[in-house]
Amino acid sequence: MTTRRALDFEYAIKKDVRNNPIVREIDEERQRQLWRTAGISAVLVLVVLFSAWQTLELVLHGYEVQRLERERASEEEVNRHLRLEIETLRSPKRIEEMAIKDLKLVAPARDQAIVIERVTPAAPPDRSIVALRGTQGEGELRRRVSAR
Repeated sequence: MTTRRALDFEYAIKKDVRNNPIVREIDEERQRQLWRTAGISAVLVLVVLFSAWQTLELVLHGYEVQRLERERASEEEVNRHLRLEIETLRSPKRIEEMAIKDLKLVAPARDQAIVIERVTPAAPPDRSIVALRGTQGEGELRRRVSAR
C-alpha cells in the first residue's frame, strides 16, 4: 500500500500543467471601451466637483454678505449714538451751564452784550472804479477804470 501512495504522490506532482506557453492577446475593443468609460467618468466627476465648488462659494459669499450687513448695522448704530452725543455736547444750554459752573463766568446784562454777526464778503463787481487823490489840487480827483 505504501507503493500505491508513493505512485499517487508522484502522479500528482507529474500532472502539474503549466500555462506559460499560453499567450493572451489584448482585446483592443475592450481596451478602447475601458478608456472611453474612464474618460466619461472623469468628465462627470469634474462637472460634479465644479458644481459643488460653485455651490460652496455661493454659500460662503452668502455668509460673508450676512456678516457685512450685521457689521454695517452695528456701525450705523454706533454712528447714530456718536451723532446724538455730538448734538448733546453742542447744546447751548449745556455750554452755558459749563461756563457758569466750571469756568465761573457770569451772564452779561442786556446793555453789556455785544452781538457779532458773521458777514460773508460780497463778490467784487465785474469792473471797478478807483478814485485817486492827486497832488496838484486837493479837490481834483482822477479816475482810473480797471477792467478785469
